[in-house]
Amino acid sequence: MTDRQLVIAGALMLLIGVGAGAFGAHGLKRLISPDMLAVWQTAVLYQLVHGLGMLLIAILFARFSPSLLGLAGSVMLLGILIFSGSLYVLVLTDVKWLGAITPIGGAAFLAAWAMVAVAAYRAG
Repeated sequence: MTDRQLVIAGALMLLIGVGAGAFGAHGLKRLISPDMLAVWQTAVLYQLVHGLGMLLIAILFARFSPSLLGLAGSVMLLGILIFSGSLYVLVLTDVKWLGAITPIGGAAFLAAWAMVAVAAYRAG
């Protein structure tokens, strides 16, 4: 991803995350158990944090390796889609096996942050 694409994707993830948070707080609260609401809130939190992470990565393009940072941003987006997406679908459908793929998204987050660290290390 380019820095411009990262800003667009990060901003969209933040936009959707705010909407999902509001939906959970106002629309789902009466319809799901407190445990499932907590799962929803976890999905929102990780989406918002990593949406901000994508914006941060875009800012770092000017200082560190754009190719590695572009990959890190793509992996971070993939992490949001898998981690938060699987939790959203789990809450909405109660299909429990979806929880089994959530850690793949978490692993993508870890990999993306590791790539950011490597890009910074290589620049020094």
